[in-house]
Amino acid sequence: MKKSTLALVFFAAFSFALPSLAQSVYTPQRGAPERKQILDAIRPLLEVRLEKPIEFVVNWLNVYDGWAFVSVDPQRPGGGKIDGNTATYQMWEHQDGLTTYVLLKHDYGQWNLVDYAIGPTDAFWHGAPLYSQFPEAFTNP
Repeated sequence: MKKSTLALVFFAAFSFALPSLAQSVYTPQRGAPERKQILDAIRPLLEVRLEKPIEFVVNWLNVYDGWAFVSVDPQRPGGGKIDGNTATYQMWEHQDGLTTYVLLKHDYGQWNLVDYAIGPTDAFWHGAPLYSQFPEAFTNP
């Protein structure tokens, strides 16, 4: 194969890779369909544990390459406080409130829960192999 042909093949392959290299972390704006879909995927997890109805105060919501990493504070509609010791959920002694962290993957046309923690006392994702594949801006808002 000639050098010019090899260079052309390399350039073409690299050109197709550029869009994936250019992807960056972003936050869907309030009211955006993607944001609603992500939060609606989290809702059943917390409604089962903390009882209905629930709304979220979003601390941060990062999206990157088909993944979402979210921190939310669940509350009752209108800002009502949730009792962390409901019939279906029992807070543990060292738990740091109800702040919930969720990692989701967009597959099969929907957002799917991959990992979560309710009220962790540390940044459990730091150093975890699953989270090491993401850029720092995704996991360090």
